[in-house]
Amino acid sequence: MYRLEAAVVEIKVRYEGGLRCEVHHGPSGTRHATDAPVDNQGKGETFSPTDLVATALGTCMLTTMGILAKRKGWNIDGIDLTVHKHMTTQPPRRIARLPVRMVVPGTISSALDASARAELEAAARTCPVALSLHPDIALDIEIGW
Repeated sequence: MYRLEAAVVEIKVRYEGGLRCEVHHGPSGTRHATDAPVDNQGKGETFSPTDLVATALGTCMLTTMGILAKRKGWNIDGIDLTVHKHMTTQPPRRIARLPVRMVVPGTISSALDASARAELEAAARTCPVALSLHPDIALDIEIGW
């Protein structure tokens, strides 16, 4: 049995032509565009839909860690994260790999004991986006403490 969603967020998408979409985030009113990448007939002038998946993973990992850190009274401001999106080379076109490299500044790392680091790593690895990705997408998460 499925659990009911805690919150429903409306996101509207309009196809503008030229392989570009305009998106509208209902709760905030924020607007954004997506574009097909150059290697798939687009202009590559902004995030592609699959770029947003990689972006969602990275931001979700850090946000989830931030929620835990806030609750525990830890300062994790300044952690940097890079995601490299790798697409398949053979059809069907899809995301194949999302390697993630997180760099924790020494001032943060030295302020956290092994238990705190383990909690933060678990939060990152089990963020909602990571848990929502298809298991065929290879996640390689490296956290440099």
